[in-house]
This record gives sequence, structure tokens and C-alpha cells, in this order.
Amino acid sequence: MSQANPIIVVTGANGGVGFGICERLLLQLSSREPSDALPQKALVSLWGSALNKAPPIFDTQGMTLIMACRSRSKAEIARTKLYETLDAHIKKQRKLPGYDGHADLFREGLKIEIHYLDLAVIQSVLRFGTELSQKYPYVSHLICNAGVVSMGGINLPKAIWQLCTDFIGAVTAPDYFFHTLGKLSADGLGWVWQCNVFGHYCLFRSLQPLLSASKPSLGARVLWTSSIEASPTACVPGDWQLIQTEYSYAAAKYQMELIATHLDGLATEEAPRGAAVNIRHVIVQPGVAYTNIDSLLVSWFTNAIKIMTFYIARMLGSPNHTIQVYKAAFAAVHLSLISLTFFPAFYPSPTKSTANGNGDASEPQPIRFKSETDRWGTERVGVGPILGWDEHEEDSKKLVEECEKLYQQFRGTERTES
Repeated sequence: MSQANPIIVVTGANGGVGFGICERLLLQLSSREPSDALPQKALVSLWGSALNKAPPIFDTQGMTLIMACRSRSKAEIARTKLYETLDAHIKKQRKLPGYDGHADLFREGLKIEIHYLDLAVIQSVLRFGTELSQKYPYVSHLICNAGVVSMGGINLPKAIWQLCTDFIGAVTAPDYFFHTLGKLSADGLGWVWQCNVFGHYCLFRSLQPLLSASKPSLGARVLWTSSIEASPTACVPGDWQLIQTEYSYAAAKYQMELIATHLDGLATEEAPRGAAVNIRHVIVQPGVAYTNIDSLLVSWFTNAIKIMTFYIARMLGSPNHTIQVYKAAFAAVHLSLISLTFFPAFYPSPTKSTANGNGDASEPQPIRFKSETDRWGTERVGVGPILGWDEHEEDSKKLVEECEKLYQQFRGTERTES
């Protein structure tokens, strides 16, 4: 290998936003100058005009994309589709005047691998880490995208009321689903919490040696996929595994934001110690995209209505309705391509992150990076604060401590059984 090529792990890669991330990465890296790496207005305002001169992190001649999926059959279908999409794209590129052959070079160096991962079973996560450590020299990117929601039905009267009184809110962060409480994983943990939060924490810890072994030219980063629904108001004190929390998905995504922010703070504190590769943590939000996360609750007709309302919301000015998973992947891919030089620990947030988002800009605050579109569907990266950070900063530390304690318990069990 003449130069370091990225090795990227994407969880939930066979569908939804995870597939969109994979597809977008392939098409972007097949170009010598990926358009998704170009400076974004919202980020230049944060990091300064020097970002305009920053090149992408690599002029790659290939990539290893690791699809971490629970269903191998679905992953095989998705991999075939990814190859077909890229090949069709390269065929078009060859016909362009001045084509430099980079896409063909990238295609030759591309490997799309499938590895089994079930976040609901921690031993599966630990085996995944061991398997990768035996096969790959490093991992440059870990994109924690997979997620689950525990919905039991739709409160139709409440849905109609919210659609009539708060249309944008109803199709952005709906408040009319019945949620199932008390569901446990095979490990005896809160199922929603384990699949969204703890499983990904264990995955990061299992892959941490590989991330630390990444090439300096690539750096190492962990992207945590949050949600527009993430909110501290969804959290119930004392129920950190979210077993009896009604809005468990929103609470899980907020916990993910707290964990990522705390881990990135630790990473920047350790940076002066001279480590060759410093693992950075970034929060990305895909906006509102059409996926099958609620496929068991809605019919084809309801799905058609849902998509129509998404487009209406976008035309009414909502920047959050990315709708297509390819567009929803924009923030994740942009943050995967730009240089880690422009990843400070804290950012001058537009608003101080009180629980309701109100406040001033007197202190730097951690933020999340959002996939957005204009009315016509043109993608951009937006930024937003981590809500309630000032009130929950200490909770982020405690949450990481609890996750680490539990992670070590599972590691001890694995050693005993092996």
C-alpha cells in the first residue's frame, strides 16, 4: 500500500442512514477532491477562515469499508448495491473531459467487508473487536450509527391534534407514539439503552487499540449519530438504563451526546502528552430522513403520507428534513473528511446550552453537527448546542464511569469463559 488508506467501520450499514453514509463515502472518495470536504459556512464561522485553505485528510487510493451488521443476508444485498452504484458512477466519470483516472484507482483499492455485530449482545461486540484486531492493522473511523426505538403504536387522536396545532413539530419530533417500557436485552440490561448507548460504548472501547494505531495522516475519530429528538427532558433521574423511561430513544440519544462530549474532553486533555494519534469524538445528527424504523407501525399508505408531509415541512422552511438517507449522511461524511486540525474541544455556540436552548453566548459550549437542507434539498452542515450541558456536565462523567464499570465486568466474564 503506497499510502495510508482509511479503514472505516459503520454500524447499521445495511440500511437507512448507515447505508447512506456508506454510499456517500464511496462516491466522495472516488473523487480526488471530494466536494463534501469543502468548507461549510457554519463551520467557517466557528473555526475561522483558515478552514477555507484546509485540504481533506487524505487523497486516498482506496478504502476498507467495514459494514458492521446483524443480518449478513441484508448486508450482502447492500454491499452488492454499493458496488453497483459506485461502478455506475465511475462509468459516468470516464466520459467526462479531463478525467484523471482517480476513480478507477480508488475502485481497485476498495474493499467492502461484512462483519457480524449485534449490539444487543455484548459478547458479540467483544468478539467483533477481537475479530477486527486479528484482521486489520488499524481503524481510522468508527461511525456509531445503528439504533433502535421501542414503539408500540400510534396515538391517533394525539397525532391528529399535533399535526393540526404544531405541524412542523409533529413531523420533526413526534409526540404521539406509544412506547414500550421494561424491555430487557439478553444481557439483562435496558434494551434500548444497550443497543443505542452501551453497545456503542463497548464497541469504541474494544476498537480503541485499533483506533490508536491509525496513521497520523488519517487521525482517528469516532462519530456518534444522535437524533433531533435527543433531549435532557426525556431522561428520568435514577433510570440510567432507561428501562422505565417513556421516551427512551430520545433519552438514549441524549446520553450518547453526553458520553461523546465527555470522551472528547478526555481526548483533548491527553493530547499534550504527545500521543501520535489522538482519538477525537464528534456528534452528528442526520436530521429527519425516511427510514424503516417505524415500518411495523405504518402501512404503505401511511408511509406515502409521511413522505409527503416531510416535503411539505421542507418547503415551509424546515432545515431538518433531509428526507433521503444520502442527504442525511452529509454531516457524517463531511466530518469524516475534514482535517482533525479543526476539531477543538469546545466551540463558540450560538446559544448557551440551557435545557430549553435559551441563553447567551458568553461561554464556549459543546455542539453537535447537523445535516440540513434548504427548501430545494441542497445539503449543508449546521450546528446546534448540546442542550442542558451546563446542568448535565457532571452527569456525563458519571455516565461514562458507569459504562466503563459495566464494560469491565463483561470483559472479565469473556476472559473467564474463554
